[in-house]
Amino acid sequence: MKRIVLFLATNLAVLLVLGVVARLLGLDQWFVGGSGGDGLGGLLAFAALFGFGGSFISLAMSKWIAKRSMGVQIIERPRNETEHWLLETVRRQAEQAGIGMPEVGLFNSAQPNAFATGMKKNDALVAVSSGLLQHMSRDEVEAVLGHEVAHVANGDMVTMGLIQGVLNTFVIFFARLVGMLVDNMLRSDDEEGGGFGMGYFISSLIAEIAFGILASFVAAWFSRQREFRADAGGAVLAGRGKMVAALQALQRVQNPQGLPDQMAAFGILGGHGSLLQKLASTHPPLEQRIAALQSQG
Repeated sequence: MKRIVLFLATNLAVLLVLGVVARLLGLDQWFVGGSGGDGLGGLLAFAALFGFGGSFISLAMSKWIAKRSMGVQIIERPRNETEHWLLETVRRQAEQAGIGMPEVGLFNSAQPNAFATGMKKNDALVAVSSGLLQHMSRDEVEAVLGHEVAHVANGDMVTMGLIQGVLNTFVIFFARLVGMLVDNMLRSDDEEGGGFGMGYFISSLIAEIAFGILASFVAAWFSRQREFRADAGGAVLAGRGKMVAALQALQRVQNPQGLPDQMAAFGILGGHGSLLQKLASTHPPLEQRIAALQSQG
């Protein structure tokens, strides 16, 4: 579970950095019409260029950031029977799913958890926590690995990248509309209209942050729908009984805090809490996922 939050956080950070650079270089004004743009059409082109650019920069960085933020140790040469089993299980599932062999890694966490990420199906990363291996049976771990391999095979990170690109486009477009509206309201009648003032820069930046957070709720909703597909894929790769048992084992875990907040969308555990937390959650409740699997077949 929790495969997207790091991507969403990175995307928002990249978006803000690109936005500041664009403002400093005057690209906003150029696209809107200050130097040959074509009004709102130019602004929309600017928003799409930077929106999709920011999304795919974030996607390209996702595996690198995941490795370093979680301290993942890649298994290159198995040091023991458990690491050998992990590699062979992922290899078998990857072949069954029709994708290239992902990198397999371990990260130190007492909480049972796992995640998968990567820009390409044939160049992905699957990592599991030390707690997952200690507290779950091999059948349950196999199902968790199947869930993560299914995410890769389904192209979920690329799908989320495209969705986020669309959302970014609207965030940038409407944030700059807000900036121009505020800028016009703050200008006195005798000021010339060529160029943006400080009101534009400050208000569009604030609006970009606010709209970006709202857009993350939409992205989280799409992510929740992808989890059911990954569970179904894990059931195919490892067996429906094993997948249900794995989710039930995770359901017994109290206070799931296995990954830091920025990794929330990369793991196998789901979050619970207030309405706001549920809206921001990248995964549906475990009981819903278990019920969906049990209703199949």
